[in-house]
Amino acid sequence: MNEITLQIKYTEYNGTDQLPFDDKMLIMKARDAAKKAYAPYSGFRVGASVLLENGIIITGSNQENAAYPSGICAERTALFYASSQYPKVPIIAIAVSTINISATSSDIAKPCGACRQVMAEYEDLSGKPLRIILDSTDKVVIVIGMDSLLPLRFKKEDLK
Repeated sequence: MNEITLQIKYTEYNGTDQLPFDDKMLIMKARDAAKKAYAPYSGFRVGASVLLENGIIITGSNQENAAYPSGICAERTALFYASSQYPKVPIIAIAVSTINISATSSDIAKPCGACRQVMAEYEDLSGKPLRIILDSTDKVVIVIGMDSLLPLRFKKEDLK
């Protein structure tokens, strides 16, 4: 038997003031997208912004439906739109922001497992680590690479 310890690495910032301009812009676009979410059932509004290698930014918001779970998360909305409109352009970064009445100001956005897997697949397609920016009103967490956010994930080669 071998016991193995997994560690994740991330950087935490106190707000957006310490961030480079591009990261701040992605967060602002994700926050704006969260305002456009359709979340009448949960009240949990999420926005995502995706930076493509060609400099284009795509946004998305969560879209709920009374026939749960047929809605879709903000992250997948933005990623799928980016991939359908720019299929060969690598995704460089994604920012995720939430508006949630019951959350405290320091609760960062946390992508669900399905979104993490989709993010991992797009990272694999680009061939380089994805920059994941998780936002709250008073702190920002940046993770580089999906192995830190989704260890022991499914990979395409695992399914052959």
